[in-house]
Amino acid sequence: MSYTVFQHDPKWGPRKGLEGPFHYPSGRVLYYDNREGKYYDPTTDFYVENEDVAKLQQSIIDLLVKDHRDPWQFVTV
Repeated sequence: MSYTVFQHDPKWGPRKGLEGPFHYPSGRVLYYDNREGKYYDPTTDFYVENEDVAKLQQSIIDLLVKDHRDPWQFVTV
């Protein structure tokens, strides 16, 4: 069994009124703003479009699927 760990930059800590930080494989970090119902990018100081967030979330799934290995592949009986 394997797993992937993303690099977490310590400068991206919790922020008042926002959920997160959410780290993505690309290195991008977003926070979720409940009042706006959108993800916020602190590096650009803008809210991120839902399509862009969906692509970032898909990149995590793609990475997990790619890293998935059959735990039985090396077992011989």
